[in-house]
Amino acid sequence: MGNKKQNKKIPILNDYIFKKIFGKKGNEEILKDFLLGILEIPIEKIEVQTEVSLEKELEKNKLGRLDIVAILDNRTIVNIEVQVVNQYNFIDRSLYYWAGNYYNNLNAGEEYQTTKKTISVNILNYELIKDGECHEIVKLRRNWNNEILTDKLEMHYIQIPKFQKEKQKINPKLEQWLYFITQKEEGEVKRVMKENPEIKKANEEYEYLTGEEAERRIAFLREKAIKDEKSAILGAREEGITKGIEEGKKENKKEVAKKLLKRGMTIEEVAEISELEKKEIEKLIEK
Repeated sequence: MGNKKQNKKIPILNDYIFKKIFGKKGNEEILKDFLLGILEIPIEKIEVQTEVSLEKELEKNKLGRLDIVAILDNRTIVNIEVQVVNQYNFIDRSLYYWAGNYYNNLNAGEEYQTTKKTISVNILNYELIKDGECHEIVKLRRNWNNEILTDKLEMHYIQIPKFQKEKQKINPKLEQWLYFITQKEEGEVKRVMKENPEIKKANEEYEYLTGEEAERRIAFLREKAIKDEKSAILGAREEGITKGIEEGKKENKKEVAKKLLKRGMTIEEVAEISELEKKEIEKLIEK
């Protein structure tokens, strides 16, 4: 009974629900604890940049980008985004968003060296990179001795399926949060809530969001839009693959026709064997 009820909930990886849990004013300690597990650096203070009328914006644009931007200790900028649909362009996209945050943190008249360290945290519900660990960290390095050129660029890719499939050794705090976020193993979720008070608070927020009708409705619309987008992407890929196969078959037929023409066969004979139309064979002869 309990499992069935839980399965009906909007998942935490729904980016609207995720942003409400981790990005809402008053939940800074929840986000701080989550980032401690990812970044493994001391964090004294965290300030979340809130967006005005998120619900109204969603009504206008069901698939507007939902992310969380936080400033750590008044210096480091962290952008957190959840991505559940593989759009097959995410590395370029995440780099573009990182660059935007880095560029925008320099005010007019300021020196370049005053730019703040900018970190991009990307939580993905699919495998972006087939090999490697579930938590990939990317930095800008030199060829010489693999030294870091600057610490101002840092990107994190957390691939949820790898965590669930391989159970790799990761930071214990991050492991706690990933068990909570995925909600797949009920025993582990209960365990981490006992071990970590911030996860318990996050779960209380989650219970409220998935029980309150208006919030649930907005999250449902978001989930539906994402599923529709995923379906459209998969449909387009399948159509492209099918089209590619058909075009490949046609090219093979043309190659067969060329060989038959070289052997001196008539257009009618070539058309019958290659299954090409006579007009297409005539064009081959002209070429």
